[in-house]
Amino acid sequence: MNFSTITPKAPVLSYSETTQKRAQRALACSPFRLALFISMVSESVPLPLIAHQSGVDKGFTLNGLSERRVESELSWLIKVGLLRREVDGQGITDSFRLTPLGKQVVQEWTNLGDLPKPTWWERCRNQVRRWLSLSF
Repeated sequence: MNFSTITPKAPVLSYSETTQKRAQRALACSPFRLALFISMVSESVPLPLIAHQSGVDKGFTLNGLSERRVESELSWLIKVGLLRREVDGQGITDSFRLTPLGKQVVQEWTNLGDLPKPTWWERCRNQVRRWLSLSF
């Protein structure tokens, strides 16, 4: 029996241009490097591997970031729809993975070698959206 004809393929999700631009801007404005998100395509990455010197050694960040800062930055990427937290039998873990939207954005940028540098205007727009998201 040929199971490939029985197993349904995952639908390709399409996102509005606004959603894609917001996600791209948030990712470009993050303090992380593309290597982190490429790792998240195939496996979850725990927060302690991203924070402090470990994140620098793995090429995930340029500078060591505290766990609190990493958590805050990753939480914003969750709100934008790029990441999700891993869940196990006991609940939410400290590991993160890309969502389908995150995979699309990372796939587009993989050939660049690193995340594009955002303009000052893009940084301002991203920061304003973060501030506004806190008030709701």
